[in-house]
Amino acid sequence: MSQSKGKDLFIAEKPSVAREFAKALKYRMTNRDGYMESEEAVVTWCVGHLVTMSYPEAYDPALKRWSLQTLPFLPEEYKYEVIPGVQKQFDIVSSLLNREDVTTIYVCTDSGREGEYIYRLVEKQAGVHGKTRRRVWIDSQTEEEILRGIREAKDLSAYDHLSDAAYLRAKEDYLMGINFSRVLTLKYGTPVKNYLKLDRAVISVGRVMTCVLGMVVNREREIRQFVKTPFYRVTASLLPEGMASGSRESGAGEVPAPQGTPAAREASVRQKGFEGEWRAVEGSAWYQSPLLYKENGFLKKESAEALIDFLKTEEEAP
Repeated sequence: MSQSKGKDLFIAEKPSVAREFAKALKYRMTNRDGYMESEEAVVTWCVGHLVTMSYPEAYDPALKRWSLQTLPFLPEEYKYEVIPGVQKQFDIVSSLLNREDVTTIYVCTDSGREGEYIYRLVEKQAGVHGKTRRRVWIDSQTEEEILRGIREAKDLSAYDHLSDAAYLRAKEDYLMGINFSRVLTLKYGTPVKNYLKLDRAVISVGRVMTCVLGMVVNREREIRQFVKTPFYRVTASLLPEGMASGSRESGAGEVPAPQGTPAAREASVRQKGFEGEWRAVEGSAWYQSPLLYKENGFLKKESAEALIDFLKTEEEAP
């Protein structure tokens, strides 16, 4: 930690993490509004993102109206602003970052691209200058790991490439969301609105959101287009001496299993410790080990392996 007479400022991403740092430091902290302070250090926190990218109307009020003539929107320089709902905490953090008695800033946001981005936005918006900045990079929030991270903290500039990547990712998301949401809404918003009988309809597009929604839609289509096909259910009672007696249960829409099929062979298993319903794996003639272990609830892993060996033997049998 800093050897100068000034105070160290530790800034975490969330209040809960800030409390863990305060505990690890073992200073006599006094709780303040939005931070904790002792004679040696100050600990504060963000609440997730405090700063965000500004909407197009912040560049030009005329851009608040959606029009194809103003697309694509590609600003030469990007504007940022404090998120209204967290303005109070930003003001607290900003004032602490710029306090004269704070000489060293320990960046303790989450160890990753997004955590780096959260702090860099705050620092830029707060106009911080002339401070020593060190990055705490930890894998957990145990006391030992926190103290190690503080002890081995590197100069913040060592993470400039990570910061650059975070800024580029955010700009990519911003441009994709702003431009594609507007153009698709302008082109197809009216038909969607009329079809759904809504007052208005906005077609939102996002780098992650659109892909995830696409997966949901594809799955829903699979369900709606599902065609019922016959299936077999096999039950087996395994006796202590190792002899298996099996019987087939017919359910609604089921047909008897022909002799020689996997369903028929399964009833003849002569192994101990196999209980539960056996389920076929899509695309596999028999089974996969993880599924066997999970679906049947075997008490011992070797039991699952023994069943697999048996099934392989049955499959190779004439």
